[in-house]
Amino acid sequence: MVSHSLSKAIIVFIVTIVSTLGLTMGKVDAKAVQDRATWLWDTTKIVEDESGVLSFLESKQVNKLYLQINSDIASNYYKSFIDKASAKGIKVYALDGSANWVSTDGYKMQDQLFDWLHTYNENASATEQFSGVHLDVEPYLNSGWSSNQVNTIESYQTLLTRAKGDTDQLQLPLEVDMPFWFDEITYNNPFGQGLLADWVIDQVESVSIMAYRDTAKDIIKIVEHEINYANKVNKSIIIGVETGASDEGRNITFYDNGEAYMNKQLAQVHKYYANKTSYNGFAIHHVDSWMNMQP
Repeated sequence: MVSHSLSKAIIVFIVTIVSTLGLTMGKVDAKAVQDRATWLWDTTKIVEDESGVLSFLESKQVNKLYLQINSDIASNYYKSFIDKASAKGIKVYALDGSANWVSTDGYKMQDQLFDWLHTYNENASATEQFSGVHLDVEPYLNSGWSSNQVNTIESYQTLLTRAKGDTDQLQLPLEVDMPFWFDEITYNNPFGQGLLADWVIDQVESVSIMAYRDTAKDIIKIVEHEINYANKVNKSIIIGVETGASDEGRNITFYDNGEAYMNKQLAQVHKYYANKTSYNGFAIHHVDSWMNMQP
């Protein structure tokens, strides 16, 4: 017969082990859901160097890829690539969009994407399907932004509303790229009134903020509003950074700084926002420039 004190000791030991496991599992789970994403614009790479791209993504611990849709590339190449990416724990999101999408006939290009996606996913197995849609539409690059910003903003909002309807039909999450300064742009139209950044965050599952700066303090500052707002409305923010050469200024990109410096800055940003549930990791722009980055 086991003594009372020994039984008590065994119970305490079991509780301690379970608690420790629970904490460890919790940390692993929390870390696992954080995104480490990147954009692949040159879709021919999945045809010409599938294994090289996949090896690179795996080496950088990428778990989400925004893959540009090129309808000239046969579906079998997408199926092969996504299947192999899935096996490595990488979710592949269909990437598309351009400033022209906010023009009068822009919806035609949007419809082409979603028609293509619908046909593709319908004819692909579970491991070959896209996990979501990621739109990169920058309305401020359209000539209408300077000539008629009010109308262009409304066209952009219409576009995103239509896209949300399309992704709901496909039963896929919708994500978008957004510049950090949309929190300074207001709208007052049939969609309501307020800050454009808040409206965008409300519409989609996740927003990748183009926080293109090369120091932790600057990145932390320019995404603060979006992180806090998304925290209130239970949405997800991914912080995007640049690795390509830029003629907009040396503080825009990590191109001149190298990857070790970038990782150090991102670690500081991560530490600062780690307790915010809306903060969901980083997106590195983009595969080609990241591949050629200095150590």
